[in-house]
Amino acid sequence: MEHTSFEGMSCPVALALERVGEWWSILILRDATHGLTRFEQFQKSLGISPNSLSRRLAALVEAGLLERRRYNERPPRDEYVLTAAGHAFRPVLIALYAWGNQHFPPDAVNVRLVDNESGVDVDPVLIDRLTGHPLDDAHTTFLPGPAADPRLRAVLARRRELAS
Repeated sequence: MEHTSFEGMSCPVALALERVGEWWSILILRDATHGLTRFEQFQKSLGISPNSLSRRLAALVEAGLLERRRYNERPPRDEYVLTAAGHAFRPVLIALYAWGNQHFPPDAVNVRLVDNESGVDVDPVLIDRLTGHPLDDAHTTFLPGPAADPRLRAVLARRRELAS
């Protein structure tokens, strides 16, 4: 399957997907968030072919989400650690975990997110840092920014028309 590039789009979602849009890439970031750093660890966890894993790791390094670090000179071996941008992807993973558990729950709970102090399961929710309001339709709306192209402005205007 040929990869479609979103590089020329002005939408932040499209630009983010350009870096992490392949499902393998998101799963690699998930595993890195859980502490995996070595090629063999990723391969064992994911069951992905070495060539595919190499390509995806290189792409995540190029996108600035992982950093390649040498941990052994002879034979040469590298590990892959999250960068600041990679660590900043954690809330996206948490949202995917919560969404997947709610809408496509596994037969039994296999991953829990708990509060470090109490050990109680957390129920993640996105809120606005300033107001504390949830980021739902009742409290927020998407508006075009100064760099929005005509197509994006039309899409966002259509959404506002439907909401009226």
